[in-house]
Formats: sequence, structure tokens, C-alpha cells
Amino acid sequence: MDEEADYVARARLISTALPYMLRYDEKIVVVKYGGSTMGNDELAKAFARDITLLHTSGVFPVVVHGGGPQIGSMLERLGIVSQFRGGLRVTDEKTIEVVEMVLAGSINKEIVMSINAEGGRAVGLSGKDGNMVFAERLTGREKDPDSNIERVVDLGFVGDPTEVDRAVIDMVLKADLIPVIAPVAPGKDGHTYNVNADTFAGAIAGALGAARLLFLTDVPGVLDRNKQLIRQLTVKEAKALIADGTISGGMIPKVETCIEALERGVEGVVILNGKTPHAVLLELFTELGAGTLITP
Repeated sequence: MDEEADYVARARLISTALPYMLRYDEKIVVVKYGGSTMGNDELAKAFARDITLLHTSGVFPVVVHGGGPQIGSMLERLGIVSQFRGGLRVTDEKTIEVVEMVLAGSINKEIVMSINAEGGRAVGLSGKDGNMVFAERLTGREKDPDSNIERVVDLGFVGDPTEVDRAVIDMVLKADLIPVIAPVAPGKDGHTYNVNADTFAGAIAGALGAARLLFLTDVPGVLDRNKQLIRQLTVKEAKALIADGTISGGMIPKVETCIEALERGVEGVVILNGKTPHAVLLELFTELGAGTLITP
């Protein structure tokens, strides 16, 4: 009887998820993967399984990943001291070599292998492949601690995406493969640039006209003043929450990136906790979702 009840529960689960699976059938979903989730073997395996299941169910997943902690560890091992200005890593010539090696090399291939081990067929790429993404040098800003006056700072080879050509991604998706993309891009000046993974994912999702862009983070989503999860926001509401201080600190640039992605043509952007088991599936295939959905 218990076994029969278990099968009935599974059937109900599939029945409940089916309308949502049909909603995203043959739709592009971009997932930005990063944070502490990447450093946890169990969560990494669950993420790979979920991406594979998305692909099997008819969704076209595109993975964009970060790797800040791994870059920091490698720089430390090589004796290269990192400097931060305005909260961003200053990337000199030595650092950009390590950044590309870690992001487009070890991390990218680990994610590819994890997805393939779960039965998926993933291929690793970076913004350099097929001139997928071009970037230009980004200048940062920081406040002088004495005068409190904001000043422009040179971040070195840190870039901002300016052009996205979706041709390579379309070819990969058409071949029934899962693109896994590292946020490294060339500039028209011949240099290689390290691009913030959130910004990079937003640019990719906008160029693809994605149905959803999911940001896997270390927090449940956008919280109200009582620290309760806000399940849905419009762009207008999100801007108001930034203005009144409800959205603050590191959540501000993340929400601003969501708004930029929506302005580029993404249908909806979600901030959710990557530590929640099967967060991607819960967000896409259940009524309540798993984080904060921001829509135009």
C-alpha cells in the first residue's frame, strides 16, 4: 500500500508539473550559476541533474557561470596579490591570464563534465568563441575615505559586454547540446576582458530573447523590510524598493542587472537560492516558484 501511495504521489507531481513544462517547451532559459553552490559537490551534482532534466523535458537551457572564489584561490597559489577597487577586482595582465585559465578552463570543463555525467550533452564555450561577445574596458568608481568624493578608478582588464552575436549559441542548441559559457570576452582593442558573470548572463539572455533568466545566488531572493521573501515584482516596484532602501547592499546591482536584462528583451528574471535542492525545477515547474520573479 505504501508503495502504491508513493507511485500515486509521483503521478500527481508529474501531472502538476506538466502545464509548466509545456509553458517552457522549446523556450530558452538562461541560468547564471555561481556562488557557494559551485563549491559543494552534492549541490553541483544536483544542479547538473536539473539542467539535464530541463533539456530532456524540451527546454533549451543555457548555462553562464562565474568563479570568483576559485580565481582568488588560484591567484593566491601563484602568489599574485589581488587588489579591489570599488568592490571589483583589479585585473592586470598577469591576473587576466589566470582568470581565463580558471573560468574558460578548469571551471568550465568541470561543469560540462558534471552535466555529461548525468546524461546530458554539454559543450564548453567562452565569449571568445565565434566572437560571441565583445566587451570594452569598464571603469569603476569608489569614494575617497577622507573627502567622501567619488572618483573614477582603472580596473584594468575588466570589461562590459557591448555586442552579442547569438549565432554560435543557436548552432549549439540546434545540435541538441547544452551551452556552458564562461564570462571571458575579447575587446575590439585585441585585449581579453573579465566580465561580471551576472552582467554577462543578462547580455546573453537579452540577445537570445530568453523566456527566463535565473540567477542562482546565496539568498532566497528579494526580501521585504520584515525579511520575508517577495515572490514577484515589476520593474517599477523594484526601482521603488531600491529608492526607499528596502533593497540595499549587494542586492542593488543584482536587481539592476535584472532590470537591464528585461530591457534587453528577457521575459522574466528570477533571483533564487542555489542552495535550495532543485531550485531551478521548483521555479520553472511549480506554481509558487522558488525565488523573486521580476517582470516588465
